[in-house]
Amino acid sequence: ACFRLLCSLLIPALFLSGILCVCLVVLLWGIRLWIQQRKKQLASAGKDGKRPLLVAFFHPYCNAGGGGERVLWCAIRALQKKYRNVMCVVYTGDRDATGEEIVEGAFRRFNIKLTHPVKFVFLEKRYLVEASLYPHFTLLGQSLGSVFLGWEALLKCVPDIYIDSMGYAFTLPLFKYLGGCRIGCYVHYPTISTDMLSVVRNQDTRFNNAAFITNNPLFSKFKLVYYYFFAFMYGLVGSCSDVIMVNSSWTLNHILSLWRAGACTSVVYPPCDVQAFLDIPLEEEKGTTEYSIVSVSQFRPEKDHPLQIRAFAKLLKERRLGQQPSVKLILIGGCRNQQDVERVNNLKRLCEELGVGNNVTFKINIPFEQLKRHLAEATIGLHTMWNEHFGIGVVECMAAGTVILAHNSGGPKLDIVVPYEGHATGFLAENEDKYAETMAYILSLSPEKRLEIRENARRSVHRFSDQHFEDTFLLSVEPLFK
Repeated sequence: ACFRLLCSLLIPALFLSGILCVCLVVLLWGIRLWIQQRKKQLASAGKDGKRPLLVAFFHPYCNAGGGGERVLWCAIRALQKKYRNVMCVVYTGDRDATGEEIVEGAFRRFNIKLTHPVKFVFLEKRYLVEASLYPHFTLLGQSLGSVFLGWEALLKCVPDIYIDSMGYAFTLPLFKYLGGCRIGCYVHYPTISTDMLSVVRNQDTRFNNAAFITNNPLFSKFKLVYYYFFAFMYGLVGSCSDVIMVNSSWTLNHILSLWRAGACTSVVYPPCDVQAFLDIPLEEEKGTTEYSIVSVSQFRPEKDHPLQIRAFAKLLKERRLGQQPSVKLILIGGCRNQQDVERVNNLKRLCEELGVGNNVTFKINIPFEQLKRHLAEATIGLHTMWNEHFGIGVVECMAAGTVILAHNSGGPKLDIVVPYEGHATGFLAENEDKYAETMAYILSLSPEKRLEIRENARRSVHRFSDQHFEDTFLLSVEPLFK
Protein backbone atom coordinates (compact mmCIF):
# COMPACT_ATOMS: atom_id res chain seq x y z
CA ALA A 1 0.00 0.00 0.00
CA CYS A 2 2.88 2.29 0.88
CA PHE A 3 4.61 1.51 -2.46
CA ARG A 4 1.36 2.13 -4.35
CA LEU A 5 0.94 5.50 -2.59
CA LEU A 6 4.53 6.45 -3.45
CA CYS A 7 4.01 5.54 -7.13
CA SER A 8 0.72 7.46 -7.26
CA LEU A 9 2.53 10.60 -6.03
CA LEU A 10 5.85 10.13 -7.84
CA ILE A 11 4.59 9.38 -11.36
CA PRO A 12 2.38 12.53 -11.64
CA ALA A 13 5.22 14.61 -10.13
CA LEU A 14 7.71 13.30 -12.72
CA PHE A 15 5.15 13.83 -15.49
CA LEU A 16 4.51 17.40 -14.32
CA SER A 17 8.26 18.10 -14.09
CA GLY A 18 8.72 16.81 -17.64
CA ILE A 19 5.92 19.05 -18.96
CA LEU A 20 7.41 22.09 -17.13
CA CYS A 21 10.86 21.36 -18.60
CA VAL A 22 9.43 21.09 -22.13
CA CYS A 23 7.47 24.34 -21.60
CA LEU A 24 10.64 26.08 -20.39
CA VAL A 25 12.64 24.88 -23.43
CA VAL A 26 9.86 26.00 -25.80
CA LEU A 27 9.64 29.37 -24.02
CA LEU A 28 13.41 29.96 -24.24
CA TRP A 29 13.45 28.89 -27.89
CA GLY A 30 10.56 31.29 -28.58
CA ILE A 31 12.43 34.14 -26.86
CA ARG A 32 15.55 33.34 -28.91
CA LEU A 33 13.56 33.46 -32.19
CA TRP A 34 11.90 36.72 -31.10
CA ILE A 35 15.32 38.27 -30.29
CA GLN A 36 16.75 37.16 -33.66
CA GLN A 37 13.75 38.75 -35.39
CA ARG A 38 14.33 41.92 -33.37
CA LYS A 39 18.01 41.89 -34.44
CA LYS A 40 16.98 41.92 -38.12
CA GLN A 41 14.61 44.84 -37.52
CA LEU A 42 17.22 46.91 -35.64
CA ALA A 43 20.05 46.17 -38.10
CA SER A 44 21.06 48.90 -40.52
CA ALA A 45 23.36 48.69 -43.53
CA GLY A 46 26.78 50.38 -43.61
CA LYS A 47 28.09 52.82 -46.24
CA ASP A 48 28.91 50.02 -48.69
CA GLY A 49 25.43 48.50 -48.35
CA LYS A 50 26.69 45.62 -46.19
CA ARG A 51 25.53 45.24 -42.60
CA PRO A 52 28.54 45.79 -40.30
CA LEU A 53 29.55 43.09 -37.83
CA LEU A 54 28.42 44.29 -34.39
CA VAL A 55 31.02 43.67 -31.65
CA ALA A 56 29.58 44.66 -28.27
CA PHE A 57 31.56 45.23 -25.07
CA PHE A 58 29.69 44.95 -21.78
CA HIS A 59 31.33 47.64 -19.63
CA PRO A 60 28.77 49.42 -17.39
CA TYR A 61 31.46 51.74 -15.95
CA CYS A 62 33.31 52.63 -19.17
CA ASN A 63 33.89 56.26 -18.08
CA ALA A 64 35.61 55.33 -14.78
CA GLY A 65 39.20 55.91 -15.92
CA GLY A 66 40.91 52.87 -14.34
CA GLY A 67 43.06 50.03 -15.68
CA GLY A 68 39.99 48.07 -16.80
CA GLU A 69 38.85 50.99 -18.94
CA ARG A 70 42.32 51.25 -20.51
CA VAL A 71 41.89 47.60 -21.62
CA LEU A 72 38.47 48.43 -23.14
CA TRP A 73 39.66 51.39 -25.24
CA CYS A 74 42.87 49.66 -26.37
CA ALA A 75 40.80 46.61 -27.41
CA ILE A 76 38.37 48.78 -29.42
CA ARG A 77 41.24 50.66 -31.08
CA ALA A 78 42.91 47.35 -32.02
CA LEU A 79 39.68 46.00 -33.61
CA GLN A 80 39.10 49.24 -35.54
CA LYS A 81 42.62 49.10 -36.94
CA LYS A 82 42.35 45.47 -38.10
CA TYR A 83 38.72 45.00 -39.20
CA ARG A 84 37.02 47.35 -41.67
CA ASN A 85 33.43 46.15 -41.54
CA VAL A 86 33.12 46.16 -37.73
CA MET A 87 30.99 48.47 -35.59
CA CYS A 88 32.05 48.51 -31.93
CA VAL A 89 29.25 48.90 -29.39
CA VAL A 90 29.69 49.69 -25.68
CA TYR A 91 26.94 48.89 -23.18
CA THR A 92 27.36 51.47 -20.42
CA GLY A 93 25.49 52.86 -17.44
CA ASP A 94 27.31 56.23 -17.60
CA ARG A 95 24.18 58.22 -18.43
CA ASP A 96 25.66 61.41 -16.98
CA ALA A 97 27.94 61.77 -20.06
CA THR A 98 27.37 61.75 -23.83
CA GLY A 99 29.15 59.32 -26.17
CA GLU A 100 31.39 62.16 -27.41
CA GLU A 101 32.37 63.07 -23.82
CA ILE A 102 33.21 59.44 -23.01
CA VAL A 103 35.45 59.10 -26.10
CA GLU A 104 37.06 62.47 -25.32
CA GLY A 105 37.65 61.28 -21.72
CA ALA A 106 39.40 58.15 -22.99
CA PHE A 107 41.71 60.32 -25.11
CA ARG A 108 42.40 62.74 -22.26
CA ARG A 109 43.08 60.07 -19.62
CA PHE A 110 44.82 57.39 -21.67
CA ASN A 111 45.93 59.17 -24.86
CA ILE A 112 43.92 56.59 -26.87
CA LYS A 113 42.49 58.01 -30.10
CA LEU A 114 39.86 55.87 -31.85
CA THR A 115 39.90 55.82 -35.65
CA HIS A 116 36.12 55.23 -36.09
CA PRO A 117 32.95 56.13 -34.17
CA VAL A 118 31.68 53.90 -31.35
CA LYS A 119 28.01 53.20 -30.72
CA PHE A 120 26.99 53.60 -27.06
CA VAL A 121 23.98 51.78 -25.63
CA PHE A 122 23.02 53.54 -22.39
CA LEU A 123 21.59 51.26 -19.68
CA GLU A 124 19.17 52.48 -17.02
CA LYS A 125 19.47 49.66 -14.47
CA ARG A 126 23.19 49.89 -13.57
CA TYR A 127 22.21 50.33 -9.90
CA LEU A 128 21.43 46.57 -9.93
CA VAL A 129 25.17 45.74 -9.97
CA GLU A 130 26.16 48.22 -7.23
CA ALA A 131 27.70 46.40 -4.23
CA SER A 132 25.99 48.88 -1.85
CA LEU A 133 22.58 47.45 -2.89
CA TYR A 134 23.50 44.06 -1.38
CA PRO A 135 24.93 44.41 2.16
CA HIS A 136 24.69 40.59 2.49
CA PHE A 137 25.21 37.91 -0.20
CA THR A 138 26.91 40.60 -2.29
CA LEU A 139 28.43 38.19 -4.86
CA LEU A 140 25.09 36.54 -5.57
CA GLY A 141 23.17 39.84 -5.55
CA GLN A 142 25.52 41.56 -8.01
CA SER A 143 25.60 38.49 -10.27
CA LEU A 144 21.80 38.23 -10.45
CA GLY A 145 21.65 42.01 -10.92
CA SER A 146 24.04 41.71 -13.88
CA VAL A 147 21.63 39.22 -15.55
CA PHE A 148 18.80 41.82 -15.44
CA LEU A 149 21.21 44.51 -16.68
CA GLY A 150 22.37 42.14 -19.44
CA TRP A 151 18.76 41.50 -20.46
CA GLU A 152 18.20 45.27 -20.80
CA ALA A 153 21.36 45.46 -22.95
CA LEU A 154 20.28 42.54 -25.15
CA LEU A 155 16.84 44.05 -25.78
CA LYS A 156 18.39 47.39 -26.83
CA CYS A 157 21.03 45.93 -29.16
CA VAL A 158 21.65 42.33 -30.30
CA PRO A 159 25.30 41.98 -31.37
CA ASP A 160 27.05 39.32 -33.46
CA ILE A 161 29.99 39.10 -31.03
CA TYR A 162 29.63 39.79 -27.31
CA ILE A 163 32.68 40.52 -25.13
CA ASP A 164 32.33 40.97 -21.38
CA SER A 165 35.24 43.25 -20.43
CA MET A 166 34.30 43.91 -16.79
CA GLY A 167 33.84 40.49 -15.19
CA TYR A 168 30.05 39.99 -15.37
CA ALA A 169 30.23 36.29 -16.26
CA PHE A 170 26.55 35.64 -15.50
CA THR A 171 25.61 37.64 -18.63
CA LEU A 172 27.48 35.19 -20.91
CA PRO A 173 24.78 32.43 -21.23
CA LEU A 174 22.15 35.13 -21.81
CA PHE A 175 23.92 36.44 -24.92
CA LYS A 176 25.03 32.99 -26.11
CA TYR A 177 21.79 31.03 -25.84
CA LEU A 178 19.14 33.76 -26.19
CA GLY A 179 21.10 36.28 -28.27
CA GLY A 180 22.81 33.65 -30.46
CA CYS A 181 26.11 35.56 -30.16
CA ARG A 182 29.71 34.37 -30.26
CA ILE A 183 31.12 34.95 -26.79
CA GLY A 184 34.42 36.35 -25.56
CA CYS A 185 35.48 37.72 -22.19
CA TYR A 186 38.44 39.49 -20.59
CA VAL A 187 38.81 38.50 -16.93
CA HIS A 188 40.63 41.03 -14.73
CA TYR A 189 40.06 38.87 -11.64
CA PRO A 190 37.73 35.97 -10.85
CA THR A 191 34.49 36.94 -9.07
CA ILE A 192 35.28 34.12 -6.65
CA SER A 193 38.65 32.40 -6.33
CA THR A 194 40.00 29.24 -4.71
CA ASP A 195 41.91 31.60 -2.37
CA MET A 196 38.60 33.04 -1.13
CA LEU A 197 37.35 29.51 -0.48
CA SER A 198 40.48 28.68 1.53
CA VAL A 199 40.16 31.92 3.59
CA VAL A 200 36.63 30.90 4.66
CA ARG A 201 37.59 27.22 5.11
CA ASN A 202 40.52 28.16 7.40
CA GLN A 203 38.39 30.78 9.24
CA ASP A 204 40.88 33.58 8.49
CA THR A 205 39.75 37.14 9.28
CA ARG A 206 40.24 39.41 6.27
CA PHE A 207 38.56 42.52 4.80
CA ASN A 208 36.07 40.24 2.95
CA ASN A 209 35.60 37.72 5.80
CA ALA A 210 34.38 39.48 8.96
CA ALA A 211 35.48 38.41 12.47
CA PHE A 212 31.91 37.57 13.57
CA ILE A 213 31.84 34.89 10.82
CA THR A 214 35.31 33.45 11.53
CA ASN A 215 34.52 33.24 15.27
CA ASN A 216 31.31 31.27 14.67
CA PRO A 217 31.77 27.70 13.27
CA LEU A 218 28.12 27.57 12.09
CA PHE A 219 28.36 30.88 10.17
CA SER A 220 31.68 29.76 8.66
CA LYS A 221 30.19 26.44 7.47
CA PHE A 222 27.17 28.23 5.98
CA LYS A 223 29.40 30.77 4.19
CA LEU A 224 31.58 27.94 2.86
CA VAL A 225 28.53 26.11 1.42
CA TYR A 226 27.36 29.42 -0.14
CA TYR A 227 30.82 30.02 -1.66
CA TYR A 228 31.05 26.48 -3.07
CA PHE A 229 27.56 26.82 -4.61
CA PHE A 230 28.51 30.19 -6.09
CA ALA A 231 31.85 28.82 -7.40
CA PHE A 232 29.95 25.96 -9.12
CA MET A 233 27.50 28.40 -10.77
CA TYR A 234 30.37 30.73 -11.74
CA GLY A 235 32.19 27.83 -13.39
CA LEU A 236 29.03 26.86 -15.27
CA VAL A 237 28.35 30.31 -16.75
CA GLY A 238 32.04 30.97 -17.51
CA SER A 239 32.37 27.80 -19.53
CA CYS A 240 29.86 29.28 -22.06
CA SER A 241 32.69 31.42 -23.50
CA ASP A 242 34.18 30.71 -26.92
CA VAL A 243 37.26 32.84 -26.11
CA ILE A 244 38.59 33.59 -22.62
CA MET A 245 41.35 36.12 -22.00
CA VAL A 246 42.88 36.60 -18.54
CA ASN A 247 45.22 39.36 -17.36
CA SER A 248 47.85 37.29 -15.50
CA SER A 249 49.13 33.80 -14.65
CA TRP A 250 47.48 34.09 -11.22
CA THR A 251 44.05 34.77 -12.79
CA LEU A 252 44.72 32.01 -15.36
CA ASN A 253 45.25 29.37 -12.63
CA HIS A 254 41.98 30.29 -10.91
CA ILE A 255 39.92 30.49 -14.10
CA LEU A 256 41.28 27.13 -15.31
CA SER A 257 40.29 25.46 -12.04
CA LEU A 258 36.83 27.08 -11.95
CA TRP A 259 35.77 27.27 -15.62
CA ARG A 260 37.68 24.22 -16.94
CA ALA A 261 37.96 25.61 -20.47
CA GLY A 262 41.71 25.45 -21.04
CA ALA A 263 41.49 25.05 -24.83
CA CYS A 264 40.09 28.56 -25.32
CA THR A 265 41.84 30.37 -22.44
CA SER A 266 44.96 32.54 -22.85
CA VAL A 267 46.91 35.21 -20.94
CA VAL A 268 46.67 38.71 -22.45
CA TYR A 269 48.60 41.16 -20.26
CA PRO A 270 46.75 44.48 -19.78
CA PRO A 271 48.16 47.49 -21.65
CA CYS A 272 50.16 49.66 -19.24
CA ASP A 273 51.16 53.18 -20.20
CA VAL A 274 54.84 52.27 -19.78
CA GLN A 275 56.11 54.79 -22.35
CA ALA A 276 55.06 57.78 -20.22
CA PHE A 277 57.22 56.44 -17.38
CA LEU A 278 60.08 55.24 -19.59
CA ASP A 279 60.46 58.88 -20.68
CA ILE A 280 61.75 59.67 -17.15
CA PRO A 281 65.58 59.85 -17.45
CA LEU A 282 67.35 57.03 -15.61
CA GLU A 283 70.42 58.45 -13.92
CA GLU A 284 72.88 57.16 -11.36
CA GLU A 285 72.12 58.55 -7.90
CA LYS A 286 74.36 61.32 -6.63
CA GLY A 287 75.14 61.77 -2.93
CA THR A 288 71.72 62.05 -1.25
CA THR A 289 70.62 63.40 2.13
CA GLU A 290 67.17 61.79 1.93
CA TYR A 291 65.70 58.62 0.40
CA SER A 292 62.03 58.44 -0.60
CA ILE A 293 59.87 55.31 -0.68
CA VAL A 294 56.73 55.71 -2.81
CA SER A 295 53.53 53.65 -2.79
CA VAL A 296 51.01 54.08 -5.63
CA SER A 297 47.55 52.51 -5.13
CA GLN A 298 43.96 53.48 -4.36
CA PHE A 299 43.11 53.75 -0.66
CA ARG A 300 41.11 50.53 -0.60
CA PRO A 301 41.24 47.95 2.24
CA GLU A 302 42.80 45.17 0.12
CA LYS A 303 45.82 47.39 -0.72
CA ASP A 304 46.94 46.96 2.94
CA HIS A 305 48.46 50.40 3.61
CA PRO A 306 48.75 49.63 7.38
CA LEU A 307 51.35 46.95 6.51
CA GLN A 308 53.39 49.60 4.64
CA ILE A 309 53.30 51.99 7.60
CA ARG A 310 54.18 49.32 10.19
CA ALA A 311 57.07 47.99 8.07
CA PHE A 312 58.31 51.56 7.50
CA ALA A 313 58.16 52.31 11.27
CA LYS A 314 60.22 49.17 11.89
CA LEU A 315 62.76 50.26 9.25
CA LEU A 316 63.12 53.71 10.86
CA LYS A 317 63.53 52.20 14.32
CA GLU A 318 66.46 50.08 13.10
CA ARG A 319 68.07 52.88 11.04
CA ARG A 320 68.15 55.37 13.94
CA LEU A 321 71.10 53.44 15.35
CA GLY A 322 73.40 54.79 12.59
CA GLN A 323 73.98 58.19 10.97
CA GLN A 324 72.48 57.50 7.53
CA PRO A 325 70.44 59.74 5.19
CA SER A 326 66.84 60.21 6.37
CA VAL A 327 63.99 58.25 4.78
CA LYS A 328 60.43 59.36 3.97
CA LEU A 329 57.39 57.37 2.87
CA ILE A 330 55.00 58.94 0.31
CA LEU A 331 51.58 57.28 -0.03
CA ILE A 332 50.02 58.29 -3.37
CA GLY A 333 46.48 57.18 -4.18
CA GLY A 334 42.93 57.98 -5.16
CA CYS A 335 39.98 58.44 -2.80
CA ARG A 336 36.72 57.37 -4.44
CA ASN A 337 34.30 58.22 -1.61
CA GLN A 338 33.86 59.17 2.06
CA GLN A 339 34.85 55.66 3.19
CA ASP A 340 38.24 56.05 1.48
CA VAL A 341 38.71 59.49 3.12
CA GLU A 342 37.99 57.92 6.53
CA ARG A 343 40.47 55.17 5.72
CA VAL A 344 43.18 57.79 5.04
CA ASN A 345 42.37 59.49 8.38
CA ASN A 346 42.79 56.14 10.16
CA LEU A 347 46.16 55.65 8.42
CA LYS A 348 47.29 59.10 9.57
CA ARG A 349 46.32 58.18 13.16
CA LEU A 350 48.34 54.95 12.83
CA CYS A 351 51.38 57.01 11.72
CA GLU A 352 51.07 59.19 14.84
CA GLU A 353 50.69 56.14 17.11
CA LEU A 354 53.86 54.59 15.66
CA GLY A 355 55.74 57.89 15.89
CA VAL A 356 56.37 58.25 12.13
CA GLY A 357 53.89 61.06 11.39
CA ASN A 358 56.67 63.48 10.35
CA ASN A 359 58.18 60.93 7.94
CA VAL A 360 54.98 59.91 6.09
CA THR A 361 53.26 62.12 3.47
CA PHE A 362 49.86 61.47 1.89
CA LYS A 363 49.20 62.62 -1.69
CA ILE A 364 45.51 62.23 -2.62
CA ASN A 365 44.18 62.35 -6.22
CA ILE A 366 47.28 64.13 -7.57
CA PRO A 367 47.80 65.00 -11.27
CA PHE A 368 49.76 62.59 -13.48
CA GLU A 369 52.76 64.94 -13.88
CA GLN A 370 53.11 65.16 -10.09
CA LEU A 371 52.95 61.36 -9.83
CA LYS A 372 55.74 61.08 -12.41
CA ARG A 373 57.89 63.55 -10.46
CA HIS A 374 57.52 61.60 -7.21
CA LEU A 375 58.40 58.33 -8.95
CA ALA A 376 61.40 59.93 -10.68
CA GLU A 377 62.77 61.02 -7.29
CA ALA A 378 61.97 57.75 -5.42
CA THR A 379 64.48 55.05 -4.54
CA ILE A 380 61.95 52.31 -3.67
CA GLY A 381 58.46 51.58 -5.11
CA LEU A 382 56.28 49.85 -2.51
CA HIS A 383 53.30 47.50 -3.03
CA THR A 384 51.65 45.35 -0.31
CA MET A 385 48.40 43.87 -1.68
CA TRP A 386 48.07 40.12 -1.11
CA ASN A 387 47.18 38.24 -4.31
CA GLU A 388 47.01 41.32 -6.54
CA HIS A 389 45.60 39.79 -9.75
CA PHE A 390 48.01 41.77 -11.93
CA GLY A 391 49.54 45.01 -10.59
CA ILE A 392 49.62 47.92 -13.05
CA GLY A 393 51.07 50.13 -10.29
CA VAL A 394 53.99 47.69 -9.91
CA VAL A 395 54.72 47.89 -13.66
CA GLU A 396 54.56 51.72 -13.55
CA CYS A 397 57.03 51.88 -10.63
CA MET A 398 59.46 49.62 -12.52
CA ALA A 399 59.09 51.63 -15.74
CA ALA A 400 59.70 54.86 -13.81
CA GLY A 401 63.00 53.51 -12.51
CA THR A 402 62.30 52.77 -8.83
CA VAL A 403 63.56 49.58 -7.18
CA ILE A 404 60.27 47.71 -6.68
CA LEU A 405 59.38 45.86 -3.47
CA ALA A 406 56.07 44.04 -4.02
CA HIS A 407 54.01 41.34 -2.28
CA ASN A 408 55.23 37.80 -2.80
CA SER A 409 51.95 36.59 -4.35
CA GLY A 410 49.62 37.00 -7.34
CA GLY A 411 50.64 38.88 -10.50
CA PRO A 412 53.81 40.53 -9.08
CA LYS A 413 55.24 37.13 -8.06
CA LEU A 414 54.22 35.16 -11.17
CA ASP A 415 54.45 37.71 -14.00
CA ILE A 416 56.03 41.04 -13.15
CA VAL A 417 58.86 40.96 -10.59
CA VAL A 418 60.53 37.98 -12.25
CA PRO A 419 64.15 37.70 -13.49
CA TYR A 420 64.74 39.22 -16.93
CA GLU A 421 67.47 37.53 -18.98
CA GLY A 422 68.70 35.97 -15.74
CA HIS A 423 68.97 39.26 -13.82
CA ALA A 424 66.91 40.57 -10.85
CA THR A 425 64.21 43.15 -11.61
CA GLY A 426 63.10 43.85 -8.02
CA PHE A 427 62.24 42.28 -4.67
CA LEU A 428 59.30 40.48 -3.01
CA ALA A 429 58.20 40.21 0.64
CA GLU A 430 55.15 38.93 2.51
CA ASN A 431 55.17 40.27 6.10
CA GLU A 432 56.12 43.30 8.18
CA ASP A 433 59.57 41.98 9.17
CA LYS A 434 60.48 40.90 5.64
CA TYR A 435 59.38 44.25 4.16
CA ALA A 436 61.43 46.23 6.72
CA GLU A 437 64.45 43.94 6.22
CA THR A 438 64.26 44.18 2.38
CA MET A 439 63.86 47.98 2.40
CA ALA A 440 66.97 48.22 4.61
CA TYR A 441 68.82 45.90 2.20
CA ILE A 442 67.85 47.97 -0.89
CA LEU A 443 69.00 51.19 0.80
CA SER A 444 72.30 49.51 1.77
CA LEU A 445 73.12 48.63 -1.86
CA SER A 446 75.57 50.76 -3.79
CA PRO A 447 74.04 53.28 -6.27
CA GLU A 448 75.67 51.23 -9.12
CA LYS A 449 73.96 48.00 -7.98
CA ARG A 450 70.60 49.77 -7.64
CA LEU A 451 70.99 51.25 -11.12
CA GLU A 452 71.62 47.77 -12.54
CA ILE A 453 68.36 46.45 -11.01
CA ARG A 454 66.45 49.53 -12.24
CA GLU A 455 67.77 49.06 -15.80
CA ASN A 456 66.80 45.35 -15.81
CA ALA A 457 63.31 46.23 -14.56
CA ARG A 458 62.87 48.85 -17.27
CA ARG A 459 63.88 46.47 -20.04
CA SER A 460 61.45 43.82 -18.74
CA VAL A 461 58.30 46.04 -18.81
CA HIS A 462 58.09 46.19 -22.62
CA ARG A 463 56.04 42.97 -22.28
CA PHE A 464 53.24 45.12 -20.86
CA SER A 465 53.12 47.82 -23.55
CA ASP A 466 50.05 48.86 -25.61
CA GLN A 467 51.52 47.27 -28.75
CA HIS A 468 52.09 43.91 -27.06
CA PHE A 469 48.50 43.98 -25.74
CA GLU A 470 47.09 44.74 -29.21
CA ASP A 471 49.01 41.85 -30.81
CA THR A 472 47.99 39.25 -28.20
CA PHE A 473 44.39 40.52 -27.97
CA LEU A 474 43.82 40.31 -31.76
CA LEU A 475 45.37 36.83 -31.86
CA SER A 476 43.08 35.66 -29.04
CA VAL A 477 39.80 37.03 -30.48
CA GLU A 478 40.51 35.82 -34.03
CA PRO A 479 38.29 32.67 -33.61
CA LEU A 480 35.27 34.93 -32.94
CA PHE A 481 35.59 36.49 -36.41
CA LYS A 482 35.81 33.25 -38.40
